Amino acid sequence: MGDKLHQKLAIGIDLGTTYSCVAVWQHGRAEIIVNDQGNRTTPSYVAFTDTQRMVGDAAKNQAAHNPTNTIFDAKRLIGRRFSDTHVQSDINLWPFKVICGENDRPKIAVNLKSQERQFLPEEIPSMVLAKMLEIAEKYLGSTVKDAVVTVPAYFNDSQRQATKDAGTIAGLNVMQIINEPTAAAIAYGLDKKDSYDYERNIFVFDLGGGTFDVSLVAINKGDFKVKAVDGDTHLGGEDIDNRMVNYFVEELKKQHKKDISDSPKALRRLRTSCEGAKRVLSSTSVVDTIVEVDALYEGIDFYSTITRARFEELNKDLFAKCLEIAEKCLSDAKMDKRCIDEVVLVGGSTRIPKIQQLLQNFFNGKDLCRSINPDEAVAYGAAVQAAVLSGQGNGDLQGIVLRDVTPLSLGFSKHGGLMVVVIPRNTSIPTTMWVDNYTSVYDNQTSVSFNVYQGERAMAKDNNLLDTFYLTIPPEPKGVPRFRICFSIDVNGILSVSAEETESGSKNQMTIIKGKDRLSKEDIERMVQEAEKYKADDERCKKKAEAKNALEDYIYKIRAAVNIDAIGSGLSAANKKKIEDAIERASKLVDDQRLAEVDEYEHEMRELERVFNLIILKPSQDFDG
Repeated sequence: MGDKLHQKLAIGIDLGTTYSCVAVWQHGRAEIIVNDQGNRTTPSYVAFTDTQRMVGDAAKNQAAHNPTNTIFDAKRLIGRRFSDTHVQSDINLWPFKVICGENDRPKIAVNLKSQERQFLPEEIPSMVLAKMLEIAEKYLGSTVKDAVVTVPAYFNDSQRQATKDAGTIAGLNVMQIINEPTAAAIAYGLDKKDSYDYERNIFVFDLGGGTFDVSLVAINKGDFKVKAVDGDTHLGGEDIDNRMVNYFVEELKKQHKKDISDSPKALRRLRTSCEGAKRVLSSTSVVDTIVEVDALYEGIDFYSTITRARFEELNKDLFAKCLEIAEKCLSDAKMDKRCIDEVVLVGGSTRIPKIQQLLQNFFNGKDLCRSINPDEAVAYGAAVQAAVLSGQGNGDLQGIVLRDVTPLSLGFSKHGGLMVVVIPRNTSIPTTMWVDNYTSVYDNQTSVSFNVYQGERAMAKDNNLLDTFYLTIPPEPKGVPRFRICFSIDVNGILSVSAEETESGSKNQMTIIKGKDRLSKEDIERMVQEAEKYKADDERCKKKAEAKNALEDYIYKIRAAVNIDAIGSGLSAANKKKIEDAIERASKLVDDQRLAEVDEYEHEMRELERVFNLIILKPSQDFDG
């Protein structure tokens, strides 16, 4: 462990919509790190109760009993506005409350310790990231600060910056944001980089819990060059689950004339059963499976079946949309599907047989690559990139070069509302591009405003407005002032914009885009402090739970000891009663649903030990207590 403490460690985190995964490069390979439950992936769930906050498996396990305070799918809110049509659609499906905050920003409202608390979307993923960091540090036996975090390839600038902010709140130095399918391509290509002497075109099909991405990546030994990306940030396994839940809600209406749409607990339990049914239909050759929930609603035991054919019919438009996006990606890259050397499957939803069948047919019968774990490939690739950036992989990863692209066009609106594209989609990043010869449109203007947009529509207003900034210019007749506009994208895919007026020599006028949806420095500092407070609260709860468990274990040991004939038969009735009374007092504290303080559990432990030891040491005498 001593060597590890002096080694600069960097980890790779796949921050997923439904599950997250963390990996590290060591011993010449990327290792997936298991969590405290022994699982290689961790649910992206956060739950709040009257006594504590839970993250990961513990949060998901209690979701059916506490649905309104158990948050999931937060990645679908990050970087979006409350009025977004996807947000409005999801609100109707989530059991927790989402409200409209300042500047049309969504906020998640929960009850924590009997008080309502409101969280911005970045805060929930930050808690998941902090959990992944904790898992890594426990495994490595060392403090970790540096990480590469992945995002869907089709995340826009606001969503990328929000993810980076979440990392900062979690106490991470996010070295780089990389696209999920690109990370998966690294995982695939690393094992193959010495196998071929020519460039190979890899098509990564990444269908996860909440997002869908495709990437076309050219791999030539250690050189990974992304040629095109496409996707949908609101398409994944959660949408498939929603279709099943809606189907069985209607089935319950037919069977029992009951509507559970307004019962979060019933919907949560039904969703869990639907998730299980989806896995059965995705991983076995059976043609149907059972969806069964005891006492689902008003004492009704719900029982039904779903066939593979019905499952595929419910989701056929979602599956078709995946192929439409794949076709568009190939078109953007100006590449025929026959030129694809490998089709790599990533994301748990690619296990669905119908998706595999449609994709194989799309690529004219080509065998699909299943050599990498679809749940772990993204974290694996992120760990490789983290090792490259931190220098951990020197030697093993020599020659690894990653060249990604920007998923959406970037530009500004000119007079008349048209979108002027400065950086076209699928441009390699990092990049800097200029546009010249723009001028004022009115006489004696003293400033020019620039509305910066991201998207593919011809009219600027139909695209995503990132921000507006102003450039001061000297008052001149229209057409006299001349200014240049610079768009620059860094390796994380995050944009900055500047402008300069060339005629007057005012070349230092520059504004970096902050983004209307981005957190302020003060917001981030506040959230970092709150994260530290939650971390301390979690540690206190952990110590309480450990003390409670220790007392409970000791109670069982004493009960077992007293019942052993060799001991039990030598005890007087009075002494046995003393032990039973001491056990009863301690048991009341253990059985209390409220977590007591650590010193309370320790006090009862000492008392129990004292009574037991004195009686066992002097079994022939009555103990006065």
